Amino acid sequence: MTAAPKPLWPGLLLATLGAIAFSGKAIIVKLAYRHGVDAVTLIMYRMLFALPLFLLLSWWASRGQPALTRRDWIAVLGLGFSGYYLASFLDFAGLAYVTASFERLILYLNPTLVLFLGWLLFKRRVAGRQLLALAVSYAGVILVFGQELHLQGRDVLLGAALVFGSAVSYALYLVYSGEEVKRLGAMRLTGLATTVASLFCIAQFLLLRPVSAALTVAPEVIWLSLLNASLCTFAPVLMVMMAIERLGATIAAQTGMIGPMSTILMGVWILGEPFTPVVLAGTVLVLGGVWLLTRWR
Repeated sequence: MTAAPKPLWPGLLLATLGAIAFSGKAIIVKLAYRHGVDAVTLIMYRMLFALPLFLLLSWWASRGQPALTRRDWIAVLGLGFSGYYLASFLDFAGLAYVTASFERLILYLNPTLVLFLGWLLFKRRVAGRQLLALAVSYAGVILVFGQELHLQGRDVLLGAALVFGSAVSYALYLVYSGEEVKRLGAMRLTGLATTVASLFCIAQFLLLRPVSAALTVAPEVIWLSLLNASLCTFAPVLMVMMAIERLGATIAAQTGMIGPMSTILMGVWILGEPFTPVVLAGTVLVLGGVWLLTRWR
């Protein structure tokens, strides 16, 4: 007698909630910027509040596992720097100049960047239909970029470059983390890499700002950072990991397509960002291109 298949809905629910929670980060950052805080201070608070949670995750995932080798520590430091510190800082800095909706569309190009880096660094073959999927996605970003440039001015160039740099940095993390995930496990690597990134963010603040700068921020910045660290940083990491265990990476990634749409809706509702036919068309193109790329891979 065969066992009944496990229901998919718990995994789908976890993947959906994780995507929405991740997307809320941009909204919280934009709200915090209204209180005069800068990116260096804001990301320090986010990672300071998240650090105890990531330390706990690292300890829990490391139970009964062999100690890290020197090679493992070097890999964790490099991956933590690229995937969580640099990617997060560039993203926070870019959000000072672009809308949350546009930021999420740029970040959602990540699978296309992984494909490109695989070709560039490891000479992996790229099929013609994959190039077509890339063209569709980037056409959507260029479409929305034109509107942003018209409405926001030339600062959008800097903001878009910073957010795109964030996407490239995280794509490098994904490309190089595969072997380390096999050695350490996804949960342990995530806990260790995010702990390293938290320490980098705190050290950056101590090097670039006086300690008094952290004491003079508005109370709203503290509460928003607490929310960002827990609901939009730590919680979605766990939810997405649990969803991948239940659904597999492909289905979990496709469910994550709800992320850009939730960012746009929250941006319109909470931030008052414009929702125009151009934004809608660009979003459809980006999501469609990434969906095709995922399907054809």
